[in-house]
Amino acid sequence: MIGVEWVRMMARYNAWQNEQLMVAVRRIPAAELTADRGAFFGSILGTLNHIVWGDLLWMSRFDRGPGPECSQKESAACFPTAGAWEAARFQLDGRIKIWAAGLKEVALVGDLSWYSKDYDAHYRKPMGVCVTQLFNHQTHHRGQVHAMLTSIGVDPGVTDVPFLPGN
Repeated sequence: MIGVEWVRMMARYNAWQNEQLMVAVRRIPAAELTADRGAFFGSILGTLNHIVWGDLLWMSRFDRGPGPECSQKESAACFPTAGAWEAARFQLDGRIKIWAAGLKEVALVGDLSWYSKDYDAHYRKPMGVCVTQLFNHQTHHRGQVHAMLTSIGVDPGVTDVPFLPGN
């Protein structure tokens, strides 16, 4: 299904996209970042927070490291300021890249099992599907952030994978 080189490329893509968002977010007043824009997680910052929440959740399942400290319902408010979000995002992107760099093909074979507190259920899914979900979830919600940024006149930069530096 997927291989370690794809995972490594997507880890680099994720970090690249988030670096661009960090630059964009630094130029936006706090009131603009937290304004409810009708998105599923409300605001630009709320959506960015939810992405971090999801990444922490999946990474805790992949590398057995720490997961999010808030629930899915609270995910939009995990990091109350742009600075707090940026620090968490930067650290998490490093974690994802380190995990991807050490990944072996065999780790992508078989199933991943976990318990979800949010859904009060046990799950077992193919590891390749779960890793794909990590990156798909990021891209999905970054697209929402992109639309919100564009609506207020902020260009978040190039988002196409073929233009990933070093690719």
